Amino acid sequence: MEAKALAKYVRMSPTKIAPVADLVRGKNLQEALTILKFTPGKASEFIEKVVQSAAANAENNFDMDPSKLYVAEICVNQGPTMKRWRAGAQGRAGMILKRSSHIGVTLKER
Repeated sequence: MEAKALAKYVRMSPTKIAPVADLVRGKNLQEALTILKFTPGKASEFIEKVVQSAAANAENNFDMDPSKLYVAEICVNQGPTMKRWRAGAQGRAGMILKRSSHIGVTLKER
């Protein structure tokens, strides 16, 4: 039995979110939430929300025991990229890429 949660179109690049996701992969639920709470940066807030959502899904939809849950899978994938332009010298334009991410979390019971 597994519970999943997915956050799509998070406005932060996957390269910034992935190192924070590596911190909690394979950890118990309470340990993962504690690590995310004390990790600086906006990425930990996004991941914490998704982990809490997966925990709520596990408890309410599948009647799983929260004390036995662990982060079985956490994946950060690239979402769509918004392309913007900034004026440059001598009539040129520089491209700005505003990247987004999809964060997926799967919780299982030990």
